[in-house]
Parts: sequence; C-alpha cells; structure tokens
Amino acid sequence: AYRLTGLKILIVEDNPLNRQVAYELLSNEGADVTLAEGGLQGVEKALSDEGKFDVILMDMQMPDIDGLEATRRIRAEAKGKTIPIVAMTANASSTDCEKCLQAGMNDFLTKPFLFEHIKDKTLRYLAL
Repeated sequence: AYRLTGLKILIVEDNPLNRQVAYELLSNEGADVTLAEGGLQGVEKALSDEGKFDVILMDMQMPDIDGLEATRRIRAEAKGKTIPIVAMTANASSTDCEKCLQAGMNDFLTKPFLFEHIKDKTLRYLAL
C-alpha cells in the first residue's frame, strides 16, 4: 500500500537533482508533490489558494532567499501558521537546528536524504 497517498507535499529546493530525487521518492509512494525552485517561489506556492499543503520540505540554502527567510514569510501569514515545515540541509549542526526551530520550522532532514527518513518525518507531522 502507498503510505503517502493523497498527501499534498511542497518541495522547495533549488538543486534540480535533489528536487527530482525527492519528487520521485514521494510521488512513487502516492503523494501529490508540488515543486518550487527557490525560496520566493516556495513562499508563493505555500500561500497560494491552490496551496493547502500537508507538509513543506524546505531546502536551507537557496540563491534568492534561504529556507529560514522563506519559513518566516510563510509563518507571517495566517494560512501559513500551522503547515508543518521540515528543513532539508547538508549542515545539521545543533546551531543550524536551533536556527530552523527559531524561524518556525518543525524539524529537519539531513542530505543526502533517504526515502524512509522523508516518509517518517512526513507521517510524524500528519499524525498530529
């Protein structure tokens, strides 16, 4: 059975390869995946009327605005207050984790990511 069937997931990631990998991992499990190629586009999609995502996977390092700023902008809007946002980062020091939480993120995944990790984090927030 597909564990993620019917879930709407937004992936905000500027690296095409990482975006593709995450897209395929999640789509293959039945998720309805939307992609954003940078922080500004991610904020726009997260807050759009078509949005209503179950979870957002947010890259930390992006050329336009980083994941922290994108998260702050999403959280500043009423409809963005409760969406679970999970950071995706290659740098997982405790300082980075603290910054993620301060910006309003719920959790983080380290890269390179494994499907089990993505699935576990996603399902954890949907069970709330």
